[in-house]
Amino acid sequence: MNGPRVLVAGASIAGPALAHWLRRRGAEVTVVERAPELRPGGQAVDARGVAREVIGRMGLDAAVRAACTDTAGAHTVGADGQVLETFRADDDGGDGFIADIEILRGDLAQVLYDDTRDGVEYVFGDRIAGLAQDADGVDVVFAGGDRRRFDLVVGADGLHSELRAMVFGPHERFLRHLGHVLAFYSVPNEFGLDRWLLEHQDQESGRSALLRPIQDATRAMAMFYFASADFDVDYRDVAAQKVLLRERMAGLGWLTPGILAHLDDTPDFYLDQVAQVVMDRWSSGRVGLLGDAAFSSSPMSGQGTGLALVGAYLLAGELAAAGWDPDTGFARYEAGMRSFVEANQEIGRLNARSRDVPGPDAEPRPDFAGEWFAELVGRAINGIELPDYAGVPDSAAPPGSPITSSAKP
Repeated sequence: MNGPRVLVAGASIAGPALAHWLRRRGAEVTVVERAPELRPGGQAVDARGVAREVIGRMGLDAAVRAACTDTAGAHTVGADGQVLETFRADDDGGDGFIADIEILRGDLAQVLYDDTRDGVEYVFGDRIAGLAQDADGVDVVFAGGDRRRFDLVVGADGLHSELRAMVFGPHERFLRHLGHVLAFYSVPNEFGLDRWLLEHQDQESGRSALLRPIQDATRAMAMFYFASADFDVDYRDVAAQKVLLRERMAGLGWLTPGILAHLDDTPDFYLDQVAQVVMDRWSSGRVGLLGDAAFSSSPMSGQGTGLALVGAYLLAGELAAAGWDPDTGFARYEAGMRSFVEANQEIGRLNARSRDVPGPDAEPRPDFAGEWFAELVGRAINGIELPDYAGVPDSAAPPGSPITSSAKP
């Protein structure tokens, strides 16, 4: 291939999804990931509305559904385990609280990696250590010592994006803490969990504990939320994070003690602030951002994966439609995504507010019963049109796709 050379930082969801579309549009793609291999597990992520359409256009609907958690729905429960409220996976046409497509982050990353590994160069255990761009390209220095030149560089390296800090400025300029902390890790399924997510919320303290099923029925995914006005624990200091979690969840009740008993032997612990990324621009010259690195909507929105998938489709399509001119391609991508992102970030902020600890100075909790909220949800799920990019090269459009197809190499 003689297409543009594009470097993508990050091999979770946004990065491999972008690699899929860039490759189909004719680019030569390299994905660099600082972890030594794909990270397994992680929280369950959802695909709703237009994001499902993107998965279909990728030709990955069957593969994604085969890896789904097969969650039937969710029960909110009291401290005694009695069911208080029920949500089903087929509510709202599969776009409700529990989505029709729900999959562990690591499992979706594996599907995307398997789809792209033969046509994309993956470099694990390395990262971008420095870069310098000029009118014609970007010179990149890797931490491992390699030096290479690319036409475009895209950061899809998450909430704490190193590329964003390198090119756009320090994290605190763009991160917006929403007053909560999220933790999750896998545990043995000794709780009788069977296809139903269980959540216990303590409204007075702003804390909650969840257990959700995964494909491996012998295990379950545990999640905790707690309110925190600030967050000063290093997101890479796992020992300090576990101390913090134990302190904050003490006395919660329900199944919490049994879940915490597995904190030290779990293979996939994660804890971080619930935060959004708010930026005026997602590009600078030949460097752009995608996914949480550009526009994290926080786990409170339930739409981070959808934004990453839709953003990958638009970014690759607009760059190719612009003849790989970064100024035009990045500008059209931002214009197409901005209102979609803002609707999803508003959902995230509202859901975070609904979990705030009550008090004299606290804002009133949102009333989600109004038509305004239904309209907002509609914009957050389907509030963007997917261009067909007629005339733009596509080497692997699935049969029946509105995109012009040809044989897959």
